[in-house]
Amino acid sequence: MEDKLLLATVAGGSARVVVAVTTQLVSEAQKRHDTYPVATAALGRTLTAGLLLATNLKGEDILTLRVFGDGPLGGIIVSADSHSAVRGYVQEPHTHLPSTPGGKLDVGGAVGKGFLYVSRDLGFGDPYTGSVELISGEIAEDIAQYLTVSEQTPSAVSLGVLVESDNSVIAAGGFLLQMMPGAADETIAVLERNVSQMPPISNLVSSEKGPKELLDLLTAGLPVIIHEERPVKYECKCSKERLERVLINLGIEELRDIIDTQGKAELTCHFCAEQYEFNRAELEALIHQIQDKSI
Repeated sequence: MEDKLLLATVAGGSARVVVAVTTQLVSEAQKRHDTYPVATAALGRTLTAGLLLATNLKGEDILTLRVFGDGPLGGIIVSADSHSAVRGYVQEPHTHLPSTPGGKLDVGGAVGKGFLYVSRDLGFGDPYTGSVELISGEIAEDIAQYLTVSEQTPSAVSLGVLVESDNSVIAAGGFLLQMMPGAADETIAVLERNVSQMPPISNLVSSEKGPKELLDLLTAGLPVIIHEERPVKYECKCSKERLERVLINLGIEELRDIIDTQGKAELTCHFCAEQYEFNRAELEALIHQIQDKSI
């Protein structure tokens, strides 16, 4: 099934809904970062959340989610843009814990206690950043808490990743439901009932339910207008040219030390695990660039 995202409104604009299937992009993230199951679930949920929240962006705006807990996963960093491209990584990808008593991946235990930070870079100086204390570490509940507390938008969020015993991703997806001011009590009641009766999102996606079927379950009994359908993808903006700037910032002395001790430089992008190599000649060329600018 193709990864896809739907944006819709319900009952004349009483609620805004975003649903997404993200199996392929979460699978790519798992392969790139070699994540173990609980790390895959945590990263996959956060990647999906980034896509859902980024649907409010415009132009070249960027949204960044940072989950910093005291659990063994360390931090989770995800960046998404207005074009439904997302990238991310977890600091300790080989983290895994025993399943919960209910047989589920213990994402909350792996994340631990800490804070969720949501930053929006709108291109006007420093990004706007809001934060909220993690209430469970399960990601979906924490995102909903952030939207309700920091942005005063009552929201329901569901995020799911189903992982096979060989670490492969079977299914991933999620939805974001946000109530708008003035929504009728009857509409709220119907949506609350639908949300409470929804099976786990990963189970629905694994049974071949696409974004439209997820939307139908979520909004059953209410009129819906679908405003947009778009593909989503795992995409990193790294390049050798960008990493050149990282090396230039090290300065001449550090670059010469790398040449003398290693003969080359190997850099790995945190977000996509792509590796870039700079040989001796390329490093010497960077030194010349620095010298030319200092003249």
